[in-house]
Amino acid sequence: MSTNEAVLCVDAPDRKGLVAAIAGFLSQHDANIVAFDEHVSPTEARFFARVVFEMDGLVIGRDEIEPAFAPLARRYEMNWALHFSDSPVRVGLLVSRHEHCLYDLLWRHRAGELPIQIPIVLSNHAELAEVAKFFDIPFEYCPILEGDKDAQERVMLNHLRQHDVHLVVLARYMQILGPQFLHHYHQRVINIHHSFLPAFIGGRPYHQAYERGVKLIGATAHYATDDLDEGPIIEQDVCRVTHSDGVETLVRIGRDIERTVLARAVRMHAEHRVIVHGRRTIVFA
Repeated sequence: MSTNEAVLCVDAPDRKGLVAAIAGFLSQHDANIVAFDEHVSPTEARFFARVVFEMDGLVIGRDEIEPAFAPLARRYEMNWALHFSDSPVRVGLLVSRHEHCLYDLLWRHRAGELPIQIPIVLSNHAELAEVAKFFDIPFEYCPILEGDKDAQERVMLNHLRQHDVHLVVLARYMQILGPQFLHHYHQRVINIHHSFLPAFIGGRPYHQAYERGVKLIGATAHYATDDLDEGPIIEQDVCRVTHSDGVETLVRIGRDIERTVLARAVRMHAEHRVIVHGRRTIVFA
């Protein structure tokens, strides 16, 4: 995406004329459409679309687009959101002691591979402070004192609010977030689970995979919900393994998959390519 584009995401009951109505609205205001991706779910008669258009040449101001589009959205019963490319998603990273996903996201961020800002890294352990310091990202140590996770999560939420964080990424954060935290960031918490869900939910999935003698291991990036490892899936990948691969080998291979899958999911969310519908996602390439 260029720095002067907008993305319109639409989820609506499938009806004749939807595409023409959206395109007609944008044409009416001299918007140049550069991408119009759509999907219709035949089992639910549901329409999904991601429309990218250039802001140059618009005959209305950017603050006028939403109120102008609202009557059309009501007529077609749309759930919709408008995003601007010059307002990158602000991402807060939550980590524990595993460093591979943190290193990967911070490196990609520095290299300009991800259209995001990272204003803060939070952790329930202090070990990874030096990693954040190396990348010049503020780090906050938020320990769980006397087992009071609710108090610790309130501290983390306060840090995230202070840094105007839009999206929380659990880069191998090894704690289960409480309902208050997840409610505040509803559909805005991405977790990386080190298995190909729905297989091997919960802890020690590589050990579970070894015990079952699987021939494929994988990783899954999903939105975190109150149901552990059951949130809508954004991205997955796998790698073939054999009976000769021990647990340590599975962990090493799995970490490579975790890094790439999580980075892809963060990019997809940041580019507004993901529409959540119930327990599943529509992800536009």
